[in-house]
Amino acid sequence: MKSYVQVYTGDGKGKTTAAMGLALRAAGSGLSVCIVQFAKGRPSGEIEALARFEDRIAVRRFGSDRFIRGKPTPEDAAQARAGLAAAREAMLSREYSIVILDEILVAAHFRLLAVEDVTALIDARPDDVELVLTGRNADPRIVERADLVTEMRAVKHYFDRGVQARPGIEE
Repeated sequence: MKSYVQVYTGDGKGKTTAAMGLALRAAGSGLSVCIVQFAKGRPSGEIEALARFEDRIAVRRFGSDRFIRGKPTPEDAAQARAGLAAAREAMLSREYSIVILDEILVAAHFRLLAVEDVTALIDARPDDVELVLTGRNADPRIVERADLVTEMRAVKHYFDRGVQARPGIEE
């Protein structure tokens, strides 16, 4: 099966959710998936749910339990570099049909990773491994290498009225 590079980006809700839905669909079809999360370490319902599919979906998390606001810490950068190494290993192992790099675009935007390191990873992708990158602020060099780019656009969101993230809906 021919594989491609997918990017889910934009300021709207649903980028990670779309990637997790793809992981579930793939697992249900007998494919193996590795999800590498960047800049995320907080507990979430999606990670709890995916643990039930540990025979088909591996999840590796590289981030703290807080959102990055302002200047990232050296620990944030070290976590991102470790995540990039894990992503490369998973992709080149040929153990997985799909490798999802959740929030890698944010890691590149905050300069936790060099965009050139992300594009080098894309360029090293074996033809039979689907690569999915998510996050806001996709760099044009990454968009150029992608085969599919979906931009989630915020039209209206209740966060703007002060509604906090709700368990099972946003986290």
